[in-house]
Amino acid sequence: MTFTLTSDDFADGETLPEAQVYAHGNRSPHLAWSGAPEGTKSFAITCYDPDAPTGSGFWHWTVANIPAGVTELPAGGPVPAGAVEGRTDYGPPGCGGAAPPAGHGPHRYIFTVFAVDVERLDVTPDNSGAIFGFNLHFHTLAKAQLTGVYENRG
Repeated sequence: MTFTLTSDDFADGETLPEAQVYAHGNRSPHLAWSGAPEGTKSFAITCYDPDAPTGSGFWHWTVANIPAGVTELPAGGPVPAGAVEGRTDYGPPGCGGAAPPAGHGPHRYIFTVFAVDVERLDVTPDNSGAIFGFNLHFHTLAKAQLTGVYENRG
């Protein structure tokens, strides 16, 4: 079985709805996954914009320690008990919606769900996307991605 990620809010490669835009709804999308490999003990989710004009992209969402029995998150949350949302590049933990600069062209928002080989990663709400990514690098069994796009036409 293939590890897959889907959403009721958008399909891979489609424009994100206004609900997932920072200046409008600013809420996390519905996400559902299936086909996790044997040995999965938890899940993690990230949302990353590689097109942000920062030289290092932009972390919009990091979540770890989602229990292995959870295979879906509702739009707008909340994340399951025990899960940890990390700091976004906006500053606080949680999900920060799409907000590319006007006239900068379309940006990609890559939502990734990770099948993790431990129940808990050693991360806190104060940790950045880079720290989540570092921990995930050593504990990822598989990952599935879904990319939304958004352009601020100003």
